Amino acid sequence: MLDVITGFAIVFAVIAVGWLLSKRGVIGEGEQRIMFNRVAFYAASPALIFSSVVVADPDNFLSPVVLVISAATVLTSLVYVVASRLFFRMDVPKTTMGASASSYYNSVNIGLPVSLYVLGDATHVVPTLVVQMGLFTPIILGFLGSDSGQGSTRRRVLTSIRTAMTSPVVLAALGGMLIAYLGWTVPAPILAPLQILGGASVPMILMSFGASLTVGGILASDRVATVVSTALKVAGMPLIAWLLCGLFDVSPELTYMAVILSALPTAQNIYNYAATYRRGEVIARDTVFLTTFLSMPAMLMVAFLLGG
Repeated sequence: MLDVITGFAIVFAVIAVGWLLSKRGVIGEGEQRIMFNRVAFYAASPALIFSSVVVADPDNFLSPVVLVISAATVLTSLVYVVASRLFFRMDVPKTTMGASASSYYNSVNIGLPVSLYVLGDATHVVPTLVVQMGLFTPIILGFLGSDSGQGSTRRRVLTSIRTAMTSPVVLAALGGMLIAYLGWTVPAPILAPLQILGGASVPMILMSFGASLTVGGILASDRVATVVSTALKVAGMPLIAWLLCGLFDVSPELTYMAVILSALPTAQNIYNYAATYRRGEVIARDTVFLTTFLSMPAMLMVAFLLGG
């Protein structure tokens, strides 16, 4: 558990560095801050994703845990969309960010240590990363870009999704998965530079995130939407995952894995997408911040209830 606490400590420390640098004027406002997100989106994150996926075991891509988490992601997002339509209507990009923040968990800098030191292995984390990047990310980016272009909303969304399929993060996930399935080995002179570049992804996103906290306080706006998104991520998605495991008679061990991974905080990638597209930044930022604090007690509760 100490390693998990260390993982959270790293996240908060780098966020604090970004906040401090912004306060001192080292990281400027607007385009200067967003440059961190753009470099991460177009270079560092694709390198991180590809170098992680390409060495994964493809036999784990369709495990019960991956399938349950994927289904829970979809259902939790739909719950948010319904709640938004009924109680706090927002435009499509903001709704997309709220739905994504409620269901898209942190599979890298927190998910990996949780898998290794709470569950015992990281078998299920990388496959869920592939699903997130290869399947859900194009849809997220598609709806984020739905307010640009011409034609009906449906046509704009479909056009934006097609464009998102060629985004660097999606191509990196799909390319890495294809190479893993084919059993090819990426030569060290190619893989090693990608791993180094990928190592810059999380720090850049977190520092930009910390710098954004100087722009406006948490829950200063879109309060109801953020609270609903946070509650769904911390409590709703784990509950849905548990119900799905019961419905499909998943073993207790795999149920525990699926539920505790579902309780992980919202991924910083969600904020990175919002900041890169300049849509729904406040909801994404605030949900990432709140769930990062609340997910630890949520996971402890899951461990207590399920006997992990």
